[in-house]
Amino acid sequence: MTRVQSVTGFFIFLAMCLAAELTGGLLTAPAIASGWYGALRKPSFNPPDWVFGPVWTVLFLLMAVSAWLVWKSGLDRKAVRLPLILFYVQLVLNVMWSALFFAAGSTGWALAEIILLWAAIMATTVLFARIHRTAALLMVPYLGWVLFAAVLNAAIWYMNRGLPGPGAGMVS
Repeated sequence: MTRVQSVTGFFIFLAMCLAAELTGGLLTAPAIASGWYGALRKPSFNPPDWVFGPVWTVLFLLMAVSAWLVWKSGLDRKAVRLPLILFYVQLVLNVMWSALFFAAGSTGWALAEIILLWAAIMATTVLFARIHRTAALLMVPYLGWVLFAAVLNAAIWYMNRGLPGPGAGMVS
């Protein structure tokens, strides 16, 4: 692989991850702007709203570097293709969580989905570890943050059971 190919690959992974972050942000913003999210009862361990943006930006950057390191190990190897497919799947699941929680206001369905997301991240991390140790280590903060987000999602769902979300008629 040439240096140009490697750098191009990095920027492709960076663009994919930042596009996922941007999409999630676009799905989240209306719920914040409408006041729906702000009106929810939240547990005492809920971070201030301003924390989420910087944390997610760092996590998406780490994910991009992680996937790029695995990709550089050789896309022609079957052992590299499956982990990268799982990486793409978890990226889609990440965006889907924002759609369920914020856009649909369905904290219950979002909770079910984030469990699936966490499992996909765990599987990706385990498979990345077989190829590139650093790539797997770069996924660990993301794994931890999504576990925290799942606990937070569960608490918000429990504390707000039966309240309607912005998507009227959606299962909350």
